[in-house]
Amino acid sequence: MSQIVEKIVADIKKQADLEKAKQLQRFFKTGPGEYGEGDLFLGLTVPQQRLIVRDYREQIVLKDLFELIKSSYHEIRLVSLLLLVELYKKAQTPKEKKQLVDFYLQNSSYINNWDLVDLSADKILGKYLYEKQPKQKKATVQEVPLLLMKLAKSDVLWERRIAVLSTFPFIRAGKFLPTLELAKKLMSDQEDLIHKAVGWLLREVGKRNEEVLTAFLDQYALKMPRTMLRYAIEKFSENKRKFYLKKN
Repeated sequence: MSQIVEKIVADIKKQADLEKAKQLQRFFKTGPGEYGEGDLFLGLTVPQQRLIVRDYREQIVLKDLFELIKSSYHEIRLVSLLLLVELYKKAQTPKEKKQLVDFYLQNSSYINNWDLVDLSADKILGKYLYEKQPKQKKATVQEVPLLLMKLAKSDVLWERRIAVLSTFPFIRAGKFLPTLELAKKLMSDQEDLIHKAVGWLLREVGKRNEEVLTAFLDQYALKMPRTMLRYAIEKFSENKRKFYLKKN
């Protein structure tokens, strides 16, 4: 273990809180048969972890993250991902960025809870894929990255969630097609965490262009899981929400 990795791990463990850890293990469903089965927590809050990231973001290099990402402790894995986000922000060349994205994908088995996905996917994989897209004025099916479609078909819940969250940079740029295409493919998904993620991203589409979301719902509301629909229509007027809930 490198010296900087030892320092990071020591700083994290120094702030361990046993009672908070027990609460987090219940919150993140770590019991037998639950989605986070077996995950271990030290009891740190996200703000505490961000402070640690701030302290080390100028010193860390990619090889250090190989050790951190494999930790059995949830907080150490999250710190490693937040540090990876910082490395991606600083990356200057396509080669550097691809190296970071490759690391992210190769270690996706350690990105195994919804917060780990939600705090990293759009800022690393999503940003990379958006930057690679040809800057077209009109959205086409070719704008949907094949990698996201592949991840959306994965048997692994977290890889499917990574696919959904990685469309966020496209939404921010007013390109909604990747989100809408993944939403169609994931409507039959059995996992509530996917329904929530898709509904959340559809809501973000609607916040930027309600007409696009309305047109999508007019066509697919009947097929959507109830949770997905509820998340998607959260920002609609009360009458409009009731209309789609009744339709569903």
